[in-house]
Amino acid sequence: MDWKPHIITNPQVMHGAVCFAGTRVPVSVVLDNLADGEPVEVILDQYPSLKPVHISAALSYAADLARERIVPISV
Repeated sequence: MDWKPHIITNPQVMHGAVCFAGTRVPVSVVLDNLADGEPVEVILDQYPSLKPVHISAALSYAADLARERIVPISV
């Protein structure tokens, strides 16, 4: 999946943390929750601004990072 439309960084939002577009939810928070075994449904309940596509985007983003690709993020 192309995660780029769903994940951004903006110095004026969350001090430039990588977040989901249109939210203040850091991608790292979702990845941490998934790594801890939290079910997707629970994450979506905890962060109502997120949709299932955001979870997929986070996993795709993490996969790119794991492959050590240079990951450009639009500002």
